Amino acid sequence: MGVYNIAVIKGDGIGPDVVNEELKVLGRIGEKFGHTFNFTDVLLGGAAIDATGGPIPEETIEICKNSDSVLLGAVGGPKWDHMPGELRPERGLLGIRSALGLYANLRPAVIHKALASASPIKPEIIGDSLDILVVRELTGGIYFGEHGYRSGKYGEEAYDIENYSEFEIKRIARVAFESAMKRNKNVTSVDKSNVLESSKLWRKVVIEMSKDYPEVELNHMYVDNAAMQLVRNPKQFDVILTSNIFGDILSDEASQITGSIGMLPSASLADGAFGLYEPIHGSAPDIAGQNLANPIATILSGAMMLRYSFGLEQEAKVIEDAVEEVLNNNIRTGDIADENSVRVGTREMGQAVLDAIG
Repeated sequence: MGVYNIAVIKGDGIGPDVVNEELKVLGRIGEKFGHTFNFTDVLLGGAAIDATGGPIPEETIEICKNSDSVLLGAVGGPKWDHMPGELRPERGLLGIRSALGLYANLRPAVIHKALASASPIKPEIIGDSLDILVVRELTGGIYFGEHGYRSGKYGEEAYDIENYSEFEIKRIARVAFESAMKRNKNVTSVDKSNVLESSKLWRKVVIEMSKDYPEVELNHMYVDNAAMQLVRNPKQFDVILTSNIFGDILSDEASQITGSIGMLPSASLADGAFGLYEPIHGSAPDIAGQNLANPIATILSGAMMLRYSFGLEQEAKVIEDAVEEVLNNNIRTGDIADENSVRVGTREMGQAVLDAIG
């Protein structure tokens, strides 16, 4: 029996639609297992810009820091596209990751057997299941390096610097190896060490770290080859370890292989048990408030929160099993529906998961 304080960032677009369903699921889990989940709403992204003039209020940072974990919907949308770079909603995301020390991004790419036909990959390649975990470094690299403008040989030029320290590489590599130990004991480290100095250090440090995990098979792959192999033979991967920018790209590719971006959760972890949990999909403002969004990715993000931040493995499994049951019963939101599905809206899908939990 535990009491857990959760900062809730519903965000923009469909964020409130899908987060509201997850809060109901967590409430049911609390009732079933005797836990208390306390939710505190905070602002980030476009909603924060509208209310405060900036994408990441100090109050949001403080409340998140004083919580046990953070649940996030989605941020951004064309409404704020005219804003200068430092005031765009996405700056709120980068800012919260940095402020909370969320350096490890875990993005599972899972194909549920009931949805295997939705994958764009041929059945003889994908089979009826897929389970890849992308471990992406989240607070270093080119996104957080020095950047700016200067005069160059051909006039004005812009620059963004990629840099990684041994410390940053070690801590994200440890997350990947520890994750692999709980899975199939295979890590593929993705870099561009044939060109980039930062990747040369990356590979060197990862090889050194692997000595602490003799049971884990370590492979190395250049990022261009990795992008190709994800389409050609995705089943060869177990845990993919990579840098911020490469992970940003490869995790999106892996998500598309599964057939629906609306199905996939993610976790961004700091040292210790603290984490931020969010679906990988965007804010989809064109369908916001219309009972059309798929809440499953957010519901599964909540399951990841129970597992990684609170150590509630049984409770997390109950949610995941409930989602599997709903899918096996052919209940679908529009993004994953076919002609034989029982098509439902956001709220009805949330209720179906609640019913499956019991």
